[in-house]
Amino acid sequence: MNINEIESKLKNVEPKPIDEDPRFSVLVPLIEIDEEINLLYEVRSKKIKQPGDISFPGGKIEECESPVYAAVRETEEELGIKKENIEIISELDYATSKNGSFVYSFLAYVKNVNVSEIEYSRDEVSELFCVPISFFLENEPKKHYMNYYPQADNDFPYNLVNDGENYDWGNIRHPVYFYKYGDYVIWGLTAKITYSFINKIKKHVL
Repeated sequence: MNINEIESKLKNVEPKPIDEDPRFSVLVPLIEIDEEINLLYEVRSKKIKQPGDISFPGGKIEECESPVYAAVRETEEELGIKKENIEIISELDYATSKNGSFVYSFLAYVKNVNVSEIEYSRDEVSELFCVPISFFLENEPKKHYMNYYPQADNDFPYNLVNDGENYDWGNIRHPVYFYKYGDYVIWGLTAKITYSFINKIKKHVL
């Protein structure tokens, strides 16, 4: 194989995580209520994974679809909002979850939609609620830490590693954010994506 063949093989290849962990995509929906911009959140149904948690609409990126397409598709499936009512504003910072999954996020304006009339999927969503952007601009999240330590399988080949079982693998100190809004607690990855977005607009608002 020569250099031209290598260049040809890699032409237009989209970078992705080496470990082939699942990739996910979420939509960060903005919606106007009484002339004020709000973030729209969903409470996950008791029937699905992480029941009762607060999240943005989103899910796994299927083979051969782009992250932004997945975010819009999942929003249509979960909230019943048609794609013509979803205006993508910008791609936001991507994130990694604690299990190594890669998560894309896209800021979007939901237009010509009344929140009270959204017919969401009861199988995936138990309720919707909105939080004014002004709340996040005026309130910092609480920040705490979760520590993760490596633990190898019983058959791990320590004999192939320098220093064997004494090798310093380190540990992960993972920040966890919490916003309290009324009876709702927005935390974890959803809070982290929210916080990252708010920090971007704070630079131009405050």
